[in-house]
Amino acid sequence: MRFADDFVAIFAYKDDAERGLRVLGKRMGKYGLQLHPGKTQLVDFRTKKQPMLPSGETALVTTFQFLGFLHVWGKSRKGNAVVWQQTAKDRIARALKAINAKCRRMRHEPLPEQHRQLSQMLKGHMAYFGISGNFQRIAGLIRRARRQWRFWLSRRSNASRVTWEAYERIVQRFPLPRPRIVHRYTGA
Repeated sequence: MRFADDFVAIFAYKDDAERGLRVLGKRMGKYGLQLHPGKTQLVDFRTKKQPMLPSGETALVTTFQFLGFLHVWGKSRKGNAVVWQQTAKDRIARALKAINAKCRRMRHEPLPEQHRQLSQMLKGHMAYFGISGNFQRIAGLIRRARRQWRFWLSRRSNASRVTWEAYERIVQRFPLPRPRIVHRYTGA
């Protein structure tokens, strides 16, 4: 069995969305594909101002997760309604778990090698999640990664512990990447 992945269809009216979902399932079946029943869903994702139906019923503001991002309504600098993408909390937790495991495995390796591997992981995360509006989530991940690295450096031996002063000297010599936005979206 094969599933089709990763796309969003946008409709103006609920009736159109329901009809589109029915037709899409049939159309995919012609090509031997199926919509995953656990992942396929209709989400009413409109601002409060927009009516849900021509009858004037208003929509609830919702969020949804797609491709590791939480999509949420916000306002642009000009005051327009825009959709912001932030790293989903489960993806942050997964990244922190991977960083923790990596720091634990490599705690006895030389500092330059630890720095190289940890920097590579953080740069990879920023390459995917580094989009406009997501700076705070990226900065939070890097801040927590710094703490985890210090924790595992302190666990290299029973005799010594890395103080924050000593750790700051290590980070001056082997700085972790600074949080940055890789993909900028302009407009709105």
